[in-house]
Amino acid sequence: MNDKPIMTWPDLLTRAKPASDATIRYGEDPLQIVDVWVPKGQGPHPAVIMIHGGCWQTSVAERDIMNWIADDLRSHGVGVWNIEYRGVDRGGGMPGTYEDVARAADLFVADGAKHGFDTGGIRIAIGHSAGGHLALWLARRPALAAGDALRGADPIRIDLAISQGGLPDLRAGAASIGHACGADAPAAMARGDYARTSPPEMPVGTAREMQFNNDRDHVTPPATGAAYSAAMAKLGVTVPMEVTPGEGHVELIAPDSASWAKQRAAILTALGRPAAAPTSR
Repeated sequence: MNDKPIMTWPDLLTRAKPASDATIRYGEDPLQIVDVWVPKGQGPHPAVIMIHGGCWQTSVAERDIMNWIADDLRSHGVGVWNIEYRGVDRGGGMPGTYEDVARAADLFVADGAKHGFDTGGIRIAIGHSAGGHLALWLARRPALAAGDALRGADPIRIDLAISQGGLPDLRAGAASIGHACGADAPAAMARGDYARTSPPEMPVGTAREMQFNNDRDHVTPPATGAAYSAAMAKLGVTVPMEVTPGEGHVELIAPDSASWAKQRAAILTALGRPAAAPTSR
């Protein structure tokens, strides 16, 4: 039995908060912005597209909860494109949240080079909790039907999607009772159109997918990730899941946790980069 207490949100959010290098707009709404994190040294740098969670609700969380792992990646030579978006309580849901995430991610391809990023190399999307659902959705988006407004004309190609304690199954979420995120938010994220919004029911894309879960996570326990992996296995798709013992939901985005160390290693490996020591800024 592990008696070490798991992290709470104040354990992370009361730390000194690192700052991004720039914030850019992709729309007129105050939430339609991206924080850009640029490593030291000569580019172009590899970069990941990052999507925060918060039960798909702006009132619960915004992009800055990801600042600590964004800073950690920056210190390891990897840039970050940290997306903000409208939650279901701020004009999002279906279709607004998807339109925001798609537009912000596509902007990475169009404008990422201006910030010193390699936009044509390996593209990784990573998301925590509800953001894990959005990262997986982004990876599946190119497989939507041509002419679908959510797909768009030229959707970004994602090579690797990483779900950090994600909530990929909107149908299950909308039917849940007593879940920390409630049932209304996942229902608003689908509005009954699960084939275009819920990764388990969307067309299979070409991206690799990975899940990282923690065994003491009470928001998204490993059973949530296991159900998604099992559903994909029935379609002939392997989605590996790494479960870290003794850690909870917050540790997934804490830069000094065992679970984050595994995620960082997976990112660096996918990018073909050594797990070098971090550089100071």
